[in-house]
Amino acid sequence: MSSSENKKRKIAIIGGGLAGLSSAMKIAEMSLEKKDIIVQLFSIVPVKRSHSVCAQGGINAANKTTGDSTYQHFDDTVYGGDFLANQGPIKKMCDSAPDIIDLFDRMGVPFNRTAEGRIDRRRFGGTLHPRTAYAGATTGQQLLYALDEQVRRYEAEGLVEKYEGWEYLSATFDTNGACCGIIAQNLVTMEIQAFPVDALIIATGGPGSVYGRSTNSVSNNGLAAASLYKQGAKYANGEFIQVHPTAIGGDDKLRLMSESARGEGGRVWVYGDASKTWIDTEGIERPCGETGKPWYFLEEKYPAYGNLVPRDIATREIFKIVYELKLGVNGQPFVFLDVSHISREKGREFLDRKLKGILEIYEKFKGVDPHEVPMEIFPAVHYSMGGLWVDDKTHMTNLTGVFAAGEADYQYHGANRLGANSLLSCVFTGLHVAGPEAVKFARSREKAAWELPTEIFEADVKKEKDFINKLMNLSGTENPRLIHAELGNIMTENVTIVRNNEALRKTDEKIQELQKRFWNITVPDKGNWANQSIRYAHQLYYMLHLARVIVLGALQRNESRGAHYKPDFPNTNIDFLKTTIATYNKDNDSPIISYEEIDTSLIPPRARDYTKKTVSAAGAISN
Repeated sequence: MSSSENKKRKIAIIGGGLAGLSSAMKIAEMSLEKKDIIVQLFSIVPVKRSHSVCAQGGINAANKTTGDSTYQHFDDTVYGGDFLANQGPIKKMCDSAPDIIDLFDRMGVPFNRTAEGRIDRRRFGGTLHPRTAYAGATTGQQLLYALDEQVRRYEAEGLVEKYEGWEYLSATFDTNGACCGIIAQNLVTMEIQAFPVDALIIATGGPGSVYGRSTNSVSNNGLAAASLYKQGAKYANGEFIQVHPTAIGGDDKLRLMSESARGEGGRVWVYGDASKTWIDTEGIERPCGETGKPWYFLEEKYPAYGNLVPRDIATREIFKIVYELKLGVNGQPFVFLDVSHISREKGREFLDRKLKGILEIYEKFKGVDPHEVPMEIFPAVHYSMGGLWVDDKTHMTNLTGVFAAGEADYQYHGANRLGANSLLSCVFTGLHVAGPEAVKFARSREKAAWELPTEIFEADVKKEKDFINKLMNLSGTENPRLIHAELGNIMTENVTIVRNNEALRKTDEKIQELQKRFWNITVPDKGNWANQSIRYAHQLYYMLHLARVIVLGALQRNESRGAHYKPDFPNTNIDFLKTTIATYNKDNDSPIISYEEIDTSLIPPRARDYTKKTVSAAGAISN
């Protein structure tokens, strides 16, 4: 690199998924004329393999031809999240959504089309309007590839540098407390290096690996967010973990069966048992269907939305079916997700055009054809509504110069995420907030990072090397993979949908025990080339810290809201209409939990009820 390039301002983006690539594209676009900023894009995997590629169902944007509106989308999002999110940013996101769809259309994303040639839409949970644009069952992949092509263009012009195969370790701060660099590790050579930067964007997704098996990829371990949390960043709403109602099991991970299957008419059912009953919303006791015949319990309990109730409600109902009513398929923790009737009525070609990707996944891993027989599914940990606290106007964290975007931040979803809002929030935050604001911040700095004394960076490189060496030299009797398995098992058992305070206390005690046992592990690979063992141990260290943030946030929230359900506190509590904030206390190595007020000025909070259609704040018939 020439000396002139060295003297340009630099912005590091950690994560090459939709949030990272959209941020990179916007920053490069803004610096195209002056050529004064270089994006340094860090990704554990090649960006085209980032976890966004796994998103299947679609991306939301109001479709006015069906009577929808951006305000209705806004209302559905706020209402679906049980009012636990600041409303201003959500409205901006929903207002921007149609233009984002148009942008991707111009980029060449092969969205499915209607007979008239318009972008087709499907319904997703929590709405009565078909507003989800989709590209078969590979929407995330198509959006990611489109952004990657644009970023490659700027890479060719020298405005983007990719560091694929590098893992973020920590941030460096100048004497004024502003971020001035990052420390990262090459995953092949194991070199640890400092990168002076003038702003930092964290776009690393969620912490699914804390739960062991989830629908996330292995790179979703929360290391970057947890590392910043230990450096003083606030972590918000950590306890709000979304459990997706439909997934298939696997020894390695859980594989998502997209909400698009239900959006295209898929039905959830079990065999009925008239000897068992449920209580409807009017307090009437009703039989659980007819014995031995399909019981479409979501359609019966929620006639207005049927199989497309929001994810938290569908998941909770499936838990009741399996664990309370004992009506799981063949006594196992499964219910049926059935699309075979669609294939019989409209033909295999119709279903393949809409859902081919996910049906192939099921057939590959289960060995049966979902065109012919119902799929066996069960809820799985899928998404974190919580993440790094960010300012609702700039997306800067409380650490100066550090921004966050996508699932790594906490805005936009509240207590429950509507399906197909995740891709939208990732792209919106990168294009419209984090990317532009990072440029403004980088340009406003009095002194560029490259001008700072090298000693600042060398000290942090030494600190990270010393920590890695400390882990490498551990030679105890514990196996880090077994510790991770214990962590995942107890988190999945006690901190998913149904939460009990006594179980949460025991979970926190167990995590603290695992933290002590962690220092008695052995890292079997002592080599300095592509050492996966030390990476695993390093990630586990941070996952244990993030697990305590999740558990203690859940323990102190004595109410049920969205994806957080406590049988002892089954209703929402106005005292908890607040954002949970976790900050790290280095004196006792624990989170401190506090709360922050939420902006509900645009739509007054109201009780969620998906059993019937009501007039929404938008004045239209909706949830």
